[in-house]
Amino acid sequence: MQSLRRRVWATRFFENSVPDAFDAHFFNGLLGISKGVVGKYAIAAKAAGLSWAEIEPLDEAALERRLFAHLGQADKPVIPDYAAVHRELSRKGVTLMLLWQEYQANHLGQRTLQYSQFCERYRQYAKTLKRSMRQVHRAGEKLFVDFAGPTLALSDGSRAHLFVSALGASHYTYAQALPGQRTADWIAGMTGALHFMGGVPELVVPDNARAVIARPDRYEPRANDTVLDFAQHYGCTVLPARPRTPQDKASVESAVQVVERWVLARLRHRPLADLAAANRAIQPLVHELNARPFQKLPGSRASVFNELDAPALRPLPAQRYEYARFKSVRVHVDYHVEVERHRYSVPHALVGAMLDARITAHTVELLHRGRRVAMHVRNARAGGFTTVEAHMPAAHRAHRQWTPQRLIDWGLGVGLATGTLVEQLLHRHKHPEHGYRSALGLLSLAKRYGPARLEAACALALQLHSCYYRTVRDILINGRDRLTPIESADWQSPPHEHLRGAQSYH
Repeated sequence: MQSLRRRVWATRFFENSVPDAFDAHFFNGLLGISKGVVGKYAIAAKAAGLSWAEIEPLDEAALERRLFAHLGQADKPVIPDYAAVHRELSRKGVTLMLLWQEYQANHLGQRTLQYSQFCERYRQYAKTLKRSMRQVHRAGEKLFVDFAGPTLALSDGSRAHLFVSALGASHYTYAQALPGQRTADWIAGMTGALHFMGGVPELVVPDNARAVIARPDRYEPRANDTVLDFAQHYGCTVLPARPRTPQDKASVESAVQVVERWVLARLRHRPLADLAAANRAIQPLVHELNARPFQKLPGSRASVFNELDAPALRPLPAQRYEYARFKSVRVHVDYHVEVERHRYSVPHALVGAMLDARITAHTVELLHRGRRVAMHVRNARAGGFTTVEAHMPAAHRAHRQWTPQRLIDWGLGVGLATGTLVEQLLHRHKHPEHGYRSALGLLSLAKRYGPARLEAACALALQLHSCYYRTVRDILINGRDRLTPIESADWQSPPHEHLRGAQSYH
């Protein structure tokens, strides 16, 4: 809006006899004032009985009172509450046109501003605000995050780094002391911020730190796998600010400065034993910061958050995010992958494939092309194996199902002699599993010769005290199990020239 004094000065110029063509060029081009506006002020000055000698020493406020003193209050337009207008623009879908229409509807029968003047006055009002406050952010849309530059000294000699976040619409601020600025620290700060606010924004805007952004590109940036996993868990997206463009996250830049002055400066002489003590000291200061009234806007960060951002945030998931890191692993020929010197099984069909291992404090998930194919409880035993039976081939699964007692029970199912022979096969070795092959060999004989012949062959092998798989096999091949057994009590050896008696050994 042009100053009142400038318009009245144009009125003095208008009263001089200047050609019309020059008038139009001067007023419109140089002063930005139409001849009609100048004429309106000339009429007002004449009606108020003001001369230029009286006008020149007056300031803006006094000039306005003298110039429009003859007008009634009803002739003055109703001025909108531009602080409320600025706040309403933070809501989704709200525009200046809509707010002007509502302003017109709320003041029917009164003199109101036209749309052009309504917008012009709002722009003039917005210029009086801080640069970061002039940005119009939608409620619940963006959360800006960053680390403060200064650190906080702890009693043990270490220093705590301060994570800061601020919502775009309300500037609702959160701060947390962390041991560093690694990916795990950033995730811890983000998790704390979201649960402090009680909801999830649509977009998280960090800087291009290497711990967060794997590929800092101006046009196609990409966050690292852990950050993307975090965003998927909470149902939001991560879009970093443009490299070397801090104005993209001016809200958090301002919040960092405020936190440094309101929190760090107040704690600079306070002894803090560790991170937990630092965060206990920071928490009440953050609540006080959010409760402080704005200087040029109505309300505070907390009140505007409750009014605008809180209803627009998405709900939190049922569980907090558990920090996970990712590693590429290859499936070995034994259908296991190695993670931190422990081997975990995957479906045997994936032998030779590259998988992504998602590693948390308690679990190991194995992903193939984004789809989970196996999940195990994390095991810290180096050199050990964690195997799921369903991942094994059918032959391996069948072999694993055999146990000493199961083999003995199978033998007893054929007959007493077979069960006794299987038991002796297993007990012959120091470890029973060494006798599995012999026992499984007997199983194959039962399929080929039938249970009855196998039982007879095992009984004969026991009589011969030759408890071996090959003995039973040879008996079945030669058919000796089919011969009629000879009772030893009725049989006597016939005389033979090759047989000698006991007297031959004296």
